[in-house]
This record gives sequence, C-alpha cells and structure tokens, in this order.
Amino acid sequence: MVGGFVLDATLRENTGKGDARRLRNNYKVPAVLYGSGEPVGLILDHFKVSKALENEAFYSHILTLKTGDREETVILKALQRHPYKPVVMHMDFQRVNALEPIRVHVPLHFVNQEISVGVKKGGAISHHMVDVEVSCLPDKLPEFIAVDMANVDIGQFLHLSDLSVPEGVEILALHQEADHDLAVASVHTVKSGESGA
Repeated sequence: MVGGFVLDATLRENTGKGDARRLRNNYKVPAVLYGSGEPVGLILDHFKVSKALENEAFYSHILTLKTGDREETVILKALQRHPYKPVVMHMDFQRVNALEPIRVHVPLHFVNQEISVGVKKGGAISHHMVDVEVSCLPDKLPEFIAVDMANVDIGQFLHLSDLSVPEGVEILALHQEADHDLAVASVHTVKSGESGA
C-alpha cells in the first residue's frame, strides 16, 4: 500500500562521527539512501521523524522522500535509536522500484482475542511474534497482517502457515525448511496469580 508519509530531506555533504554528532545536537537525523547507484547521505528533521515514528504504519509503508524538487519512493530499512534517550541516531532508506519485490517487516495485529474459544474457557493468549517479514511488489504491501484468535483453544498454537495474507504477498520464512513455520500466538492455561488475556 502506498502511504501518505512524506519526509523532507536535505543532502548531507559532510560525513563522519563528528558531523553526525553535530547534526544530532542541532535536532537533525543523519540518514543514508541506498539502491540503484551510490548511497546518498541525507539530513532529516528530528521532530518530524519522531512524529512520523509514532505511527506504526510508518515502518511498513512506502514513503515519499523529498530532496529539493526531487521525490523518491522508499522504505525504511534500518533505524538506530539512542539506548536510553528519546533520540533517533540514524536511519537507512531503500529506494523502491514499482516492478521489483521488496522485503519488509509487517506488524501483526491480533484480533478477536476477547472472544477466543480458549480465553472464554479461562485461558490466556501469548504473542510469540510482533511482526513478520514479507516479500511483495510495492503496491501490494499490507499495512499489517491480522491474526484471528477467535477459534484458538487452550493448548493450541497459530503458526505462520495459518495466517491469511493478501494476494501477491509471501511470508519469507515459509519458503525455508518446515521448522521455519514458527508459532505466532497460542492460548495457554492460566496459572494461579496470572491474569487472562
């Protein structure tokens, strides 16, 4: 899905740790744009980046990166945060070609948890994954993948192969050996002192 996220950037002419530190001290985020040619150094506004990152969809959307009069479609490939301060240290973006598949981690949304068969019997839900890596063409990229917990009973697991994904979207782990069909969620018996889902 092509999203409405637009980031304004300026070209970064200087490199090195000293320059990156100077940028961060001025509430800027150093970034690099990869794909089709030489990597390009960029500078983004920290406040605008932080605001965008509050939206979960930002991480799995096609983004528009504006540098002067030029606009490019990109995805966020890597994000480095400060260990304990609310500071974005660095970002990596990847150019997107409409005709080439992209690999993106898409968030999982767990639905129907309250009406789950196992929960109604007093069980509790455990989430074993929060996102999943998919491959698809840019215009097929889902904002999230729903995990329907309605029919999951106590002692049962939902695996990657149980997920329903849109046409044209592939879960990459399922193209590996059988042991990569990992558990996504389960319902277990509540031990004494433990609250339900």
